[in-house]
Amino acid sequence: MKKSLKDELKGLSEAELEARVDGMRRELFSTRLNAATRPIKDNAHFKKRRREIACVLTLLREKRTAA
Repeated sequence: MKKSLKDELKGLSEAELEARVDGMRRELFSTRLNAATRPIKDNAHFKKRRREIACVLTLLREKRTAA
């Protein structure tokens, strides 16, 4: 059975979560640039990435308030 994103991220440290958010934001930015220059296949990719970033930021916030 596939692990959900939340289960996968709960075991990471704050530094690893911050690095993950940074990478996701960079990927979203590059996807936006590519979409401006050529047609994209999956328009829902933007929404998925934004939601994943929000999920990671929520978990990061929970870890900071618990500590």
